[in-house]
Amino acid sequence: MPTKTDSNNFFLPVCIGYQKKKIQAFPPYSVYKGFTTIYLMEKVILVGVHLKNQLPESTSLPELERLAHTAGAETAATYLVRVEAYNPATLIGSGKLQEIAQDCTEEQADAVIFDEEITPAQQKNLEDRLPAKVLDRTRLILDIFAQRARTQEGKLQVELAQLNYLLPRLSGKGAAMMQQKGGIGMRGPGERKLEYDRRRLRARIARLEKEIEQVKRERALRRERRSAVPLPQIALIGYTNAGKSTLLNALTGQHAVYADDKLFATLDPTTRRVPMHGGGQMLFTDTVGFIQKLPHSLVSAFRATLEETKFADVLLHIHDAASPQREKQSSTVRQILSDLKSTRRPVIDVMNKTDLLSAEGLRALHAQYPQAIFISAQRKKGLSALLKQVEKALLCKWKRRRLKLPPQQAGLLGKIYEQCLVLDCKATPEGLLRLTVMATDGNWRELTQKITSFPLQKAPH
Repeated sequence: MPTKTDSNNFFLPVCIGYQKKKIQAFPPYSVYKGFTTIYLMEKVILVGVHLKNQLPESTSLPELERLAHTAGAETAATYLVRVEAYNPATLIGSGKLQEIAQDCTEEQADAVIFDEEITPAQQKNLEDRLPAKVLDRTRLILDIFAQRARTQEGKLQVELAQLNYLLPRLSGKGAAMMQQKGGIGMRGPGERKLEYDRRRLRARIARLEKEIEQVKRERALRRERRSAVPLPQIALIGYTNAGKSTLLNALTGQHAVYADDKLFATLDPTTRRVPMHGGGQMLFTDTVGFIQKLPHSLVSAFRATLEETKFADVLLHIHDAASPQREKQSSTVRQILSDLKSTRRPVIDVMNKTDLLSAEGLRALHAQYPQAIFISAQRKKGLSALLKQVEKALLCKWKRRRLKLPPQQAGLLGKIYEQCLVLDCKATPEGLLRLTVMATDGNWRELTQKITSFPLQKAPH
């Protein structure tokens, strides 16, 4: 987001971000009537809550701070609150709540963000007692997704998740703004404004679900078209900001997708062709990054996108080798893959950002992950070894095979190119066509049946 722009280009996030304020301007600024418009990052207070009989998660609160920064906020203060039990009314005790309220006033905080998911009743009570808007981790992630969505598909998925989150939290003006119908026996209090808003939201959710079902069907058709082209499919998966988009750009040698050192820099899946060492090409797909405590509404809304992992031949699990929370992040990715039932695919562990490690740290990581591939996507190091490992993993499904065709069966070449990945095609001194191909067992059986049943034509004189 820009730090300074004109009002026509200003984008107001759903929850937090940059605020437009008018301040007195001093030279050398060029101003209109002594005022200029600038954009200031919102100040937020972060609150982590954990039970006293449990160890606090050391990674969750720093990650929440990064999420807030990604959304366009500046952290004014951070609280880690220990409680005997979660307060059903306000999540935390009244004493700590009063302390946070005082801090909001002193720091002029715009929002208080809780690391735990809060119920609609808790949010209402907290807003009554805090002089700032109240958000939780789920709402913050939804806000980031709303900022990052670029394609129509992504915008539909984010809007559905937002409305599902908003529906139970909707509040109205009670008996005010009632609607009535005329006629005998039809008079009465009518429909409350709150009920009307909820009905409209449910109708919009129903329409969005139908549109997303259409998106799923279109995505399935695109997958079928990709399957018709005999190219192996590889999905890049991993924790957000692990370097998946940077790796795809490095493999393709072009700016195939936006990449930045931010959480959820890209949302929409992008597929590009990457050449193989032995000839031919592979399809690499960059997917949305994972994060711990990923909202269930987002997993449900983005299921059409995440299901790309279920149809890939090989999964590349990209790890941030330089992250101190590497193990926790890897566990989160594996859990989400298990929820999506995508664990039966071959998985290659790829340790990225090795250029940020010391020599001693790199040796320790090699010892801990002896089967992993170590790369630096930013510096384009280790990519050759990675592609070789991918091709080796593909041999489990895409097996390398050889066949010879007499000139009378040259008409089968079109079928071979349709069903196989042709790596090499040469003519022998005897006049035969010698081909080296990669094909799945199913494609190979179908092809050999066509070869045996293909009528031999007489060679022209």
